[in-house]
Amino acid sequence: QALAELHALGVSSVMLTGDNSATARTIAQQAGIDDARGDLLPEDKLAAIEDMQKRFGPTAMTGDGINDSPALARADMGFAMGGAGTDTAMEAADIVIMNDDLRRIPETIRLSRRTRTVLLQNIYLALGVKAVFLVLAVFGNATMWMAVFADMGASLLVVFNGLRLLRIDGAETSVSVEAAAQK
Repeated sequence: QALAELHALGVSSVMLTGDNSATARTIAQQAGIDDARGDLLPEDKLAAIEDMQKRFGPTAMTGDGINDSPALARADMGFAMGGAGTDTAMEAADIVIMNDDLRRIPETIRLSRRTRTVLLQNIYLALGVKAVFLVLAVFGNATMWMAVFADMGASLLVVFNGLRLLRIDGAETSVSVEAAAQK
């Protein structure tokens, strides 16, 4: 399910493993993973991440072991599996998934994309309000109350727009956001 959700988001998947290459390809085919590379040492995984960054741009890595740590640290976004993961992997990663549920990865991507959209909306909204006030001030039509609205009003609009992130993807994401806020 996690891989299907990632593919629906336009994310391709690659398995990097120290296990046998033939076994890795078989498992990747059964799981719906786009590409599989086996017989990799930690430095090979790191080189693979660096190669993918050059070829495809921002790259994420999910891992749970000491052998994954260099690649997790180098990836643009590292996800460590916390329940079964090593302390080294969790330290190297940007995000630790404590319940080892891979569906949290596409959820995080969706939330990140939505957050970026809201952030850009907020920037344009705040700058737009300030620009309107500036034009009014240049032509002598601005009042003190307009200045207060341009400042505090824009701040409140940005906050309320940002609060929309709490209801993305239903109650499950809201619970995840609240749990993350408690940490």
